[in-house]
Amino acid sequence: MNTPYDINALREDFPILSRQVYDRPLVYLDNAATTQKPRCVVDAISREYYSVNANVHRGIHYLSQEATRLHEEARETMRSFLNAASTAEIVFTRGTTESINLLATSYGETFLKEGDEVIVSESEHHSNIVPWQLLRDRKGIVLKVIPITDAGELDFDAFEKLFSDRTRLVSLAHVSNVLGTVNPIRRIADMVHAHGAHLMVDAAQSVPHRPVDVAALDCDFLAFSGHKVYGPTGIGVLYGREALLEKMVPYQGGGEMISRVSFAHTTYERLPYKFEAGTPDYVGTHALAVALDYVNGIGMQNIQKHEQMLTAYALEKLSAVPGITIYGHAAEREGVVAFNIEGIHHMDMGTLLDRLGIAIRTGHHCAQPLMQHFGVEGMMRASFALYNTTEEIDALAAGLNRLRQMF
Repeated sequence: MNTPYDINALREDFPILSRQVYDRPLVYLDNAATTQKPRCVVDAISREYYSVNANVHRGIHYLSQEATRLHEEARETMRSFLNAASTAEIVFTRGTTESINLLATSYGETFLKEGDEVIVSESEHHSNIVPWQLLRDRKGIVLKVIPITDAGELDFDAFEKLFSDRTRLVSLAHVSNVLGTVNPIRRIADMVHAHGAHLMVDAAQSVPHRPVDVAALDCDFLAFSGHKVYGPTGIGVLYGREALLEKMVPYQGGGEMISRVSFAHTTYERLPYKFEAGTPDYVGTHALAVALDYVNGIGMQNIQKHEQMLTAYALEKLSAVPGITIYGHAAEREGVVAFNIEGIHHMDMGTLLDRLGIAIRTGHHCAQPLMQHFGVEGMMRASFALYNTTEEIDALAAGLNRLRQMF
């Protein structure tokens, strides 16, 4: 396999990849749901709990000062990774879902009133649909939906017609978690800003697979989850332009996000702490920084090159499976392939593949409107990461052929 790095040496960093499932070597192809963790990330978690554990920002003693230093250094790592202008623009959250909920609540309360419009697309993850529906029900905003083509790309003619003088925000995935379609965010940003609106980018499926530069994308907000980019669960980031975050009301109240409290009046802490009520996951922030240092050490361009090779290989191998339908044929895509096999329920096939040691995702992938577009209840999905190999794709194709013959 022609790859820009030593794949066998790299796989040694991920102990779980060497385990067996049902007495068969694990073939892990569910990376869009969550990625496996390298030793350095797990070691960083253990090391901090065993040697530096103390609450941040609140103590004058040594451990608290050390934990605070690691936590804020992690914020700088996030800023650099995204090329944000300032650490004030980096808000720690529990993940992409909380980031979008934070935005819907705080942006919605600050900038939106009844009749104002938010635009999403037909291919969004539920976490980029439901928070806006809740805001619609609470404040009476209008939620508009961009249709997609059968290739899985945004219908730009229809998109342009959705704008009006009441359009305030467009919230879109950078990369579809089902089809792998890469949306042209810079083109969209120019379009959105020309209409005087703001752009939110769900980067959960792009940050692990390609360089993401918020300045180059010219987005106003962007979110991603740590566990999808080889970091721990329960930690994520919301990037927002400082001028917008400054105006937005807090998402939650409590300790950490205040400057001064009395029963008469409370003043809020400066950015980004205004949006970080309570004790943060300071161990998680440090471990995520270690994960980002890890992928930077490999090189995001190298990761992207490897995964795009895997995607092309998978499309070729899986296309040869009789009775298969592969969904989405976008001109630009990342390492996700969604498919069904005629006459076989996706859940049945996923269950039997699991008995062969092959882990894929089955179901609606938290994208039921997209399933409705294609007229299906669910799909199978194979998704790739920096440690996957062509041999694993061969195993998937062989498994599909074997099980298809059984049915």
